[in-house]
Amino acid sequence: MSKAKDLIIYLPNPGLRVRSKKVGLIDAYVKKIISQMEKTVLEWEASREHEVGVALAAIQINQPLRIIIVRNNYDNKDDKSFTVLINPVITKYEGDEEEDFEGCLSVQDIYGKVPRYSKVRVKARGLNGKEFRITAEGFLARVLQHEIDHTNGITFVDHIKKNENAFFKLTKDGQLEQIHDKDVESSDFLR
Repeated sequence: MSKAKDLIIYLPNPGLRVRSKKVGLIDAYVKKIISQMEKTVLEWEASREHEVGVALAAIQINQPLRIIIVRNNYDNKDDKSFTVLINPVITKYEGDEEEDFEGCLSVQDIYGKVPRYSKVRVKARGLNGKEFRITAEGFLARVLQHEIDHTNGITFVDHIKKNENAFFKLTKDGQLEQIHDKDVESSDFLR
């Protein structure tokens, strides 16, 4: 029997380059996908000693719908609740671009130093179908930009692929170690 975490697709899978479709009706099918997304993140996290499952876009489990989920408290692994954003759109970028580390469930063991805006304004629909707005700063702003990129067929490596010094590999002891230029050039995650 396959596990939910086995649904994750990884670069260079072309499915991650698909632009997701808007969700119209929030029906049982959409709710089932969201439930599957939550299980996927939690199973993935349980299989990873040094990482936390913070968020996921539906396209990462090969469902090309504009749905993302974000962990409500990513500092507490015991909190297994998520906020659902359907048809999320960044309405405004604010602040300075800041570089920080990002990882991705669809890019195994690779992290990158990615420039992102420090503040964003996002509008989306919730599971109840009602529109809501979020003003996010810091790490949450980064997470939202990362996941909304996924709905547009963009991964974090696209932002840094010309900067070979921006890539890091997660070691077995949970440390980030810079990847050398030739290893970056020959990697599948850039395809």
